Amino acid sequence: MERTFAMVKPDGFSRGLVGEVIRRFENKGLKIVALEMRQFDRELAEEFYEEHKGKDFFSSLVDLITSGPAVGMVLEGPNAVKIVRTLIGATNPQEALPGSIRGDFGLELPANIVHASDSPQSFKRESKIFFGQDF
Repeated sequence: MERTFAMVKPDGFSRGLVGEVIRRFENKGLKIVALEMRQFDRELAEEFYEEHKGKDFFSSLVDLITSGPAVGMVLEGPNAVKIVRTLIGATNPQEALPGSIRGDFGLELPANIVHASDSPQSFKRESKIFFGQDF
């Protein structure tokens, strides 16, 4: 079994999409191992998006993630990283296929509803930052 981290970002939270996102993960057969709502402060947001520091969109990522509550979760299942990435769709909602979370609900970057780890290494780093513990 593999684990991954996924998060409903503040734009998804404010639109009432938390339940829909969780429903899609559970309907696929993924198990929720941990679930928490939190408000990012600027320091935590900058740590979370550290890999993008220095890029032109870094500030907009930090501004979005600190704009309201986010709901993070650890999901478990076979090939969880790949399955979750497929379910959420392409990063740019305008390129995401219909049927994916971003394709169905996203409009433009950086407000693309959800975030998900892109590798087992990212899962370890991101889940530790969000939950303050290892999984």
